[in-house]
Amino acid sequence: MRRLFFGLEIPAQIKDRLLKARAEVSGAKWQSVEQMHITLLFPGEVEEERLLAACEAARHIPLAAFELNVAGLGCFGQPRAPQNLWAGVQPTAPVASLHSAIKDQMENLGLTTESRAFRPHITLARFKRQPGSVQSLLAEYGETAFGSFQVDQFVLFESEQRSGGSVYTVIERFPSWPAAV
Repeated sequence: MRRLFFGLEIPAQIKDRLLKARAEVSGAKWQSVEQMHITLLFPGEVEEERLLAACEAARHIPLAAFELNVAGLGCFGQPRAPQNLWAGVQPTAPVASLHSAIKDQMENLGLTTESRAFRPHITLARFKRQPGSVQSLLAEYGETAFGSFQVDQFVLFESEQRSGGSVYTVIERFPSWPAAV
């Protein structure tokens, strides 16, 4: 079984700008530069034979390239006791559309997917015990533009849990191609 997710890679220059938004916050487990991405869909543990079918299905998902802006910080949970700190992405419509297309294909293969509402973002920090407030970070970086980039592919990653945190390995990249007109 392999732990998988579909996502978008973030260019290095945007990651560098996001790293500058770090601060000392109690309980924060900051994502490393290698861990920064946008999750599109997390099917979780997948058997090897289903992995091949998932890749084949993903190759048939049309993706018209689009521009994505990374701007502002937000959090899940209350700013005084957050669960996650994240950077926002705009526009959300093409990302949500890609999420839906991948979700449909994976569910057709019988893979279980998350049922919670999809909200595209880049996780910057996770909080477990006694989280500190991120109010000052939200005030300082709430409207900051971190950059934009062209989305011309999506990626299937394998996620391995290690003592230093998750390590993500690219299984396959799926380049853009227009839908039939």
